[in-house]
Amino acid sequence: MTVDLGSGIGRVTDDSREAKEGVLFLSTVQNRNYEAEAAQRGAQIVGGAELYKALGLDRIETVGITGTNGKTTTAAAIYSILLDLGYKTALQGTRGLFISDERVEEKSLTTPPLLATLSHMAEAKRRGCDFFVMEVSSHAIDQGRIEGIAFALKIHTNITSDHLDYHGSIEAYRAVKSSFFQDDGKKLVNRDEEILEFNPKNAYSYGIENPATYKIMAYTLGGGVSGVMKHFETVVPFETSLHGFFNLYNLTAAVAAVHILTDEDLGDICEAAENFGGVAGRMETVSTDPLVIVDFAHTEDGIKQVLDSLREKEIRVVFGAGGDRDRSKRPAMGRAAAAIAKKVYITSDNPRSEDPEKIIEEIAEGIGEKEKIEKILDRREAIERAMAELLPGEALLILGKGDETWQEIGEEKIPFDDREVVREILSRR
Repeated sequence: MTVDLGSGIGRVTDDSREAKEGVLFLSTVQNRNYEAEAAQRGAQIVGGAELYKALGLDRIETVGITGTNGKTTTAAAIYSILLDLGYKTALQGTRGLFISDERVEEKSLTTPPLLATLSHMAEAKRRGCDFFVMEVSSHAIDQGRIEGIAFALKIHTNITSDHLDYHGSIEAYRAVKSSFFQDDGKKLVNRDEEILEFNPKNAYSYGIENPATYKIMAYTLGGGVSGVMKHFETVVPFETSLHGFFNLYNLTAAVAAVHILTDEDLGDICEAAENFGGVAGRMETVSTDPLVIVDFAHTEDGIKQVLDSLREKEIRVVFGAGGDRDRSKRPAMGRAAAAIAKKVYITSDNPRSEDPEKIIEEIAEGIGEKEKIEKILDRREAIERAMAELLPGEALLILGKGDETWQEIGEEKIPFDDREVVREILSRR
């Protein structure tokens, strides 16, 4: 891509084919082999740290959140709280780029290429932002897509099995995540997880089960997440409309992060957190009668957490698994769903180039109680069947795609939104 960054910087590209005199070539881990070609075309070579400094981006407090699950919700909660406290803030992640409540760009990669991120940060600076909150994926860490960015705070949510198709092993995956936390900068880690390795200097912690800098002393999950947080001698209550034990962690991390970043009164921060209504496609209630919830959960741990949050109800679940992604997690996803759900409707997700029937069979291999399974290739039909069989008082969870508005089949993106399918079915009743 090529962007005009203004501010005396001018045009910058990360593609050697677009390099020429008067255009800077941003050298990254991914394109470093093309530096010579870019230089031959007349471009001046610039590194990520050099461009970051030249743009004056160190004047913005940058927050990076990484973890298998919870990145999007935690990032969005931090963004929401900071805005409510009166700070101009930008948010970059899976859902796109937002600056002070305006959606500037649509959905993209969790962490875009370095040039895109620096361009987003430059726009946030131009608009007077105090903070830039971003999701940081393991792929981005490994591929140097955050090279040269100085983080005011790095946050760890959790590490469970995912992306093993890319990293090769859970040990390699954990090592990549841990590498993000090796510097002397401020970091906020989940104290209830012992998996992460981090530099203890300037480390803060949050937790529910174990002693932590920000500790949840008591909580309730009925009708929404609420609790009491303790920070040294300060004890503050809070309550939200969010559902699920995992969201207690997300909210705790967000409140702690804002407190570390701003040193605002903890009670004021918790009060602002109560206004956060969650993220589209994350435990999103599409219907209350019958209760139908859509969530992005697409890992064993994600499915466990979502189903656990509704354990007081009989649950039916519709889900599949994405094609051309980590195949090893599919049986485990099936086991996780069947361990709690009354019935599991296994269907197509985003099969991409894979045979969706084979994906369904790989999920089913993990389920011993075959009487719980119904395999329905067509996702719309699976949702329709599950809703037709839903009994009074039961809940239906539709997992895997969240707020996606398409289905990837082959090389095509076909319009498909789980939430709209549910609404359409209900409108015919």
